[in-house]
Amino acid sequence: QVQLVESGGGLVQAGGSLRLSCAASGLTFSMYAMGWFRQAPGKEREFVAAINWSGGSTDYADSVKGRFTISRDNAKNTVYLQMNSLKAEDTAVYYCAAVIYWRRVRQVNGYDYWGQGTQVTVSS
Repeated sequence: QVQLVESGGGLVQAGGSLRLSCAASGLTFSMYAMGWFRQAPGKEREFVAAINWSGGSTDYADSVKGRFTISRDNAKNTVYLQMNSLKAEDTAVYYCAAVIYWRRVRQVNGYDYWGQGTQVTVSS
């Protein structure tokens, strides 16, 4: 079955960096666009970043643009989220997800598969 497994979360001070990874199995990874979402306590899950099947196109939420970078390695079936200049408001559970259609990448309900999430906590 399809599995998306996130890793790399943790506790970091404001201004610091973290790199999240999401390893995929059970699907033809190179056919899917991949997205990162996050959900803070008491808030709705929100779009963070997405990358198309080849890595040639990316999309970012305004709140992370210029600080976060999404990338992928199709040979390793893995997508990454490099997070720099972290702020307290970046604290959330971060999820990776897979979607066939690029036009759906900003839609929470548009994704086909989800990981279990990894906690990111930024202390101020």
